[in-house]
Amino acid sequence: MTFLNLVISGAANGVVYAAVALALVLIWRSTGILNFAQGGMLMFTTFIAWDLVHLHGANYWVGLVVALLAGLVLGAVVERVLIRPIEGGPPINPVIVTLGLLLLLEAVAGMIWGSGVSSFAPEFSLNDYHVGHQLILFSPDYLFIVLAVLGVMVALYVLFQHTPIGLRMRASAFNPEVARLLGVRVGRLLTLGWGLAAMVGALAGVLIAGTQPGYINPNAFDGLLILGFTAAVVGGLDSPLGALAGGLLVGVIQQLLDNYVSIDLDSFYTFVVLLVVLMLRPSGLFSRTAVRRV
Repeated sequence: MTFLNLVISGAANGVVYAAVALALVLIWRSTGILNFAQGGMLMFTTFIAWDLVHLHGANYWVGLVVALLAGLVLGAVVERVLIRPIEGGPPINPVIVTLGLLLLLEAVAGMIWGSGVSSFAPEFSLNDYHVGHQLILFSPDYLFIVLAVLGVMVALYVLFQHTPIGLRMRASAFNPEVARLLGVRVGRLLTLGWGLAAMVGALAGVLIAGTQPGYINPNAFDGLLILGFTAAVVGGLDSPLGALAGGLLVGVIQQLLDNYVSIDLDSFYTFVVLLVVLMLRPSGLFSRTAVRRV
């Protein structure tokens, strides 16, 4: 029963990592850029929700909706103001810009809300379920997280695979010149992609903020970004399903090794999983290999 509980607990944590991975997958598929500022962006929008709920008396759902809208606006502004001016330049430019944005957001959040830790009360109970006399390490709050992330994953799959706007977003990301010749408004779609990715990230931030007390501070989400990035790479950067599978894999492996080996080696486990996948299948477990013919 202990092993089953560890798997369930690890999978629950993995779903949270998958939510961050979904944000990274979305921005990659819609813009062709890895956003290393994703952790700072979701941290900032989570602080906005926390401010509304705990300082101004709003309920949880109002805070969540405002955080999602703030993410949409923040992502769109970042694309228009910071990313668009460097479009078409060396590939290293977006990396430098997004890393700089991460540091800026963390500094601004520290100036506004302070550098201490804060708690975000979840909407649903954190008490684990009981089945007979057995305790199952899975709570109503984690059930809500699982359903929310699955809903986002399905929505992203439908968006990119079965809607004209999703296909245009993919075309704009990976061949913008041809897309423009075909009449696609590439600029608007790139802005939309950044906005949607930041919105998904905002959802991930609010979801994980309620899972443990004293979680929120300007630097708290850096580790979550690393785990989400690992999950996205493991599953394949072009696959929403892969983001979910990668998150589950990373969460379960991490939980098992924490229990049976050492809890002090979390980062080491994460990098080992990433290294093994990159060595065996660099494109990710669920990616589609594209063949180009000249």
